[in-house]
Amino acid sequence: MQVLIVHAHPEPNSFNGALTRAAVETLTNLGHSVTVSDLYAMKFHAPSDRSNFATVADAAYFKPQAEESHATRHAGFAPELEAEILKLEACDLLIFQFPIWWFGLPAILKGWVDRAFVMGRTYGGGRVYDTGVFRGRRAMLSLTTGAPPESWLPGGTHGDINAILRPIHRGILQFVGFDVLRPQLSCSPARVGDNERKAMLDDWRRRVSGLEEEVPMDVGYY
Repeated sequence: MQVLIVHAHPEPNSFNGALTRAAVETLTNLGHSVTVSDLYAMKFHAPSDRSNFATVADAAYFKPQAEESHATRHAGFAPELEAEILKLEACDLLIFQFPIWWFGLPAILKGWVDRAFVMGRTYGGGRVYDTGVFRGRRAMLSLTTGAPPESWLPGGTHGDINAILRPIHRGILQFVGFDVLRPQLSCSPARVGDNERKAMLDDWRRRVSGLEEEVPMDVGYY
């Protein structure tokens, strides 16, 4: 299995960093091939603009989807972006590893999606959802939170985490055809002790070991 982990945390020694290292070690030991895009370490350029392209469809007016379609037809993506698109196209399993910030993806990770999910190659021409480019492949979110688990339940302080994550699950991952696995939540790692953090990492390692057998979620209408 080809696995792509897109890692989005500015501190290498963070718990997100520990989760990524645990996943890489576990998956590699099981014989899988793992690629990590460590966005902060790469100094990944998040804004989607003309720097995405080596080609130009319309120099007078910038319309991202038109430029993406043109670049798809003319091999016109900038090398940095082409490398990320190729990683995405090669993966059987995509994992986003990130801290949830303001109920969503960190800007650098959202920027990766904005740039790498390009019209013409990852969607378009009627290829969305059940007919998406990545149908038959899997994706999941592994995220840390600042608040405890009970905060993310229906009726909790922040509300149902599944509803909060639905725009990512449905509007990004399922939109391009991925089957979505349930999210992995590591709650309040900065506010618990070493034993609790170790338990979270052990749980993640166990889960990663069995991802090939997991049944995807039905996120279409919740």
